[in-house]
Amino acid sequence: QVQLVESGGGLVQAGGSLRLSCAASGLTTTVYTMAWVRQAPGKDREFVSAISWSGSQYYADSVKGRFNISKDNAKNTVTLQMNGLKPEDTAVYYCAAGNLRSYSVVPAMYDYWGQGTQVTVSS
Repeated sequence: QVQLVESGGGLVQAGGSLRLSCAASGLTTTVYTMAWVRQAPGKDREFVSAISWSGSQYYADSVKGRFNISKDNAKNTVTLQMNGLKPEDTAVYYCAAGNLRSYSVVPAMYDYWGQGTQVTVSS
């Protein structure tokens, strides 16, 4: 049984930082591409970042240069370091996993999802 459990969300002022973590069980990060996808109120889910089974990193243009994704294969965890947060980053952030060759910006391509963690950035 696959489980993805996110942690680290919260309320932060614009310009601040947050660190999201995702603990995976039932799958291994050396095989699966791990991604972060967010959903703001009234909007569709939006790709944020991904790290492939080989460690290649991918970012949406909106977060490039501000967010950094990493993983610890030994612990089966994925981390999203978010710096320079903006009010438009406010959303529920989901950890997702997919058995992909590299990555996909299409949320539906990911097979497994966590329950999400709220990130709120005040102006």
